[in-house]
Amino acid sequence: MYQTDPPRSPKDVLPTMYDLPSEDPEEPGLPDQFHILQPRLLDETFRPLNYPSDEIFVASDLNLYYDPRHPLWYKRPDWFAVLGVSRLYEQRDLRLSYVIWQEGVHPFIVVELLSPGTEKEDLGQTLRDIEQPPGKWEVYEQILRIPYYVVFDRYKYQLRVFKLNGGRYTEVALSDSRFWIPELELGLGVWQGRYQDVEQPWLRWYDWTGCWVLTSTEQQTQRAEQEKQRAEQEKQRAEQEKQRAEQEKQRAEQEKQRAEQEKQRAEQEKQRAEKLLAQLRSLGFEPDID
Repeated sequence: MYQTDPPRSPKDVLPTMYDLPSEDPEEPGLPDQFHILQPRLLDETFRPLNYPSDEIFVASDLNLYYDPRHPLWYKRPDWFAVLGVSRLYEQRDLRLSYVIWQEGVHPFIVVELLSPGTEKEDLGQTLRDIEQPPGKWEVYEQILRIPYYVVFDRYKYQLRVFKLNGGRYTEVALSDSRFWIPELELGLGVWQGRYQDVEQPWLRWYDWTGCWVLTSTEQQTQRAEQEKQRAEQEKQRAEQEKQRAEQEKQRAEQEKQRAEQEKQRAEQEKQRAEKLLAQLRSLGFEPDID
């Protein structure tokens, strides 16, 4: 590659990871950061209310083997969820793959994150070579018959949902980049926010109230904020109690002062009465004090 005069920035000259070939011609390369973070957010917010957590298996970038007649054929979804199976293989081990003919349960939903190298296959727009394994669309729709297939374009931040209907995927019309899945009692939508210190639109789950399901970090932050608010409220209540106690003290002091003043006035009245009585007696009058 020849350099220009004046030299151009390497950022303008050097190719991206999508332009650089892998040392293994059949390996498209490891996922980029988005393909790592986005499935993690889906994991953290996927909490179907009608399934216990130990009967939900979710995975990303894990080999999914689907045909016992061709045991080497697999797909590697960006994210998928299986319901009604143990989170662990045979309830004791982390899985190294997901093998349909061993597990006996098909995925319920698959999410693919569009990238330049896989976009056509993800959308079922490639022609199959009869000697090659079927594409993702064909496997998800016709072989595994996965009820929901979701595609998210990270460049346009566009959510597309396909629902299995009569053996074929039918695209669902979305009005607000949200889709409710009644079988899960969860919805999937595009959320604008900050995740892992990155601000952008993300795909995440929301609950029946329309609120986004919180990650564990967000739950901790929320609890800390609630504790802070409770502490502030307790502080305010204590301050109010202190003020009320001070006001009661002031009122008691005022009552004491008024009682003292009344006592002084009564004493003064008594003294005036005694003085008047003495004056009357000095003049020869003996008042009847009964």
